[in-house]
Amino acid sequence: MITKGQKINDRYEIIRSIGEGGMANVYLGYDTILDRNVAIKVLRGDLSNDEKFVRRFQREALSASSLAHPNIVEMYDVGEDNGLYYIVMEYIEGKTLKQLLKKRGTLTLSEAIDIMLQLTDGMAHAHDSYIIHRDLKPQNIMIKDDGQIKITDFGIAMALNSTQLTQTNSVMGSVHYLPPEQASGKGCTIKSDIYSMGIIFYELLSGSLPFRGDNAVEIALKHMRDPLPSLREENPAIPQSIENIIRKATAKNPKNRYDDARSMHEDLLTALDDDRMDEPVYQYKYPEHETENTKRIKKQEAPKKDEDDNNDGEKDTERVATKVEDSDDFVEKKSNIIIIILSVVFGLLLLVLVVIFFIVPAFSNEKPVTVPTCEGEKISVCEKKLQALGLEVDTKIKTEASSTIDKNRVTRTDPEEGRSVKPGTVVTIYKSLGEEVYEIEDYTGKNYIEIQTILETKYGLKVTVEKKEPTDNDKEYDEQEIIGQSLAAGSEVKKGDSITLYIPDIIDKFPDMNAEKWSVDDVEAFCAKYDLILEKKYEETTVYAPDKVISQSRAPGSPIYKQTKITVTFAKEPVGDTDKSDSKDDTKTDSKTDNKTN
Repeated sequence: MITKGQKINDRYEIIRSIGEGGMANVYLGYDTILDRNVAIKVLRGDLSNDEKFVRRFQREALSASSLAHPNIVEMYDVGEDNGLYYIVMEYIEGKTLKQLLKKRGTLTLSEAIDIMLQLTDGMAHAHDSYIIHRDLKPQNIMIKDDGQIKITDFGIAMALNSTQLTQTNSVMGSVHYLPPEQASGKGCTIKSDIYSMGIIFYELLSGSLPFRGDNAVEIALKHMRDPLPSLREENPAIPQSIENIIRKATAKNPKNRYDDARSMHEDLLTALDDDRMDEPVYQYKYPEHETENTKRIKKQEAPKKDEDDNNDGEKDTERVATKVEDSDDFVEKKSNIIIIILSVVFGLLLLVLVVIFFIVPAFSNEKPVTVPTCEGEKISVCEKKLQALGLEVDTKIKTEASSTIDKNRVTRTDPEEGRSVKPGTVVTIYKSLGEEVYEIEDYTGKNYIEIQTILETKYGLKVTVEKKEPTDNDKEYDEQEIIGQSLAAGSEVKKGDSITLYIPDIIDKFPDMNAEKWSVDDVEAFCAKYDLILEKKYEETTVYAPDKVISQSRAPGSPIYKQTKITVTFAKEPVGDTDKSDSKDDTKTDSKTDNKTN
């Protein structure tokens, strides 16, 4: 069992577990060499013991590491350490698309199209390198807080191939997006990924999956024979162009699907154009019962035996599947024979699937169990539920804040409720600390718009902004500057609490009194109008006329608020001028502050 602080390959330090899946456990790690956080996927024991799978996984993961696209998670490293097979990849802060759907139910049309545009763009890049994902589903798509998506699990998905059908935990998640040709045991092409993307698009807009069943076999059969339910019947507001895209991507016959992911991407770009809102329903060119199973090889290519399971050096035939051509004439001439052969093959396949999913588990003691719902329950009750199903409870109970779950009650489990796991799986219980409490800081002197945004979006506070007369009349304030707050620094608040931010009550801006040749009377009248505190000074000069403004302490354009202090210097005749020497005292400064005297 991997523990916190453990180092893999003497380089990657485990910080914490961030998820579990049917194929691998995921950990947040720290790359001690490159000084960065990374995501580390460690293959589960049942896959690690399969030498054939491990060889293929390493080869395919290394191949996928060559992909460089903003919508594909970057893979940094692939390796093995004391029996632990791992891949190191870019760490994405966000949630899976499945988690978003579980929280939101459905997405808006614009949101769904944006996600699909990113998904098809990323997959077009992969297909250009002859790399097929084979297991596209919302669980393998990360979405960041800014809306950017990242496709994950290329290495694992490509390596699974036939092994996947024996992995109970993964099949139930993957079978909902499984193309008919893959469900029937035929090889995958890029059109297999297109089918999965069509199912994902359907789920984004409907909030549900098109085909459901009690087991993987039942769901797989529906993908092979049942028509896709109409979105427009449930929601007429969805344009026909959107339904046509889904209809074309999810055609049973691969020949009726988009030729490649880029074609689907281009179709999405124009889906909401006015001239496409009421376009005709997409009609399939080829019968839906036809398959692409019958192929002819180009003359210059010699037939090769698929030695993937026995020879690490051979490429997947699926990688070059786009290089073969359909032999339509041959299909038409031999249609009756093909139908008979397909019927036999289908019957045998169905028999094999029944054996795999019903008979084999009946003789096994390792029947999977479903993690029960514990949200809101006491810790002891949750522990009993888990133990009754043969699951182990992690001795370390983790805590987290919650605004909806009472303190000391269960918020969630890891693996999450509804997840199919093996008996003996260790389940971690998360306990509520109650509502998260935040500590208020001293915000004076900061921009109120920035602080208001932080308090409202990050902490969920109700913020009120009020104008107030500053207490320090000597200071020059900016009109967006916080001069006070209703809650003192250090006060504790929680989501929904209120706080008031005070900004200066600016009523006007100071003029250029010198340029406008204001007199003493002009200045006194102005200060009386705005309830300002005036200090008058005089300076001997022959440049300015007596009693005219020479300078002012508040710069022109600076804010005016009540009781603002301003010092204005006026001109005075020099003492040597005998004609007017007795008019004013040369040596004294008039410091009257009564600005309301007429």
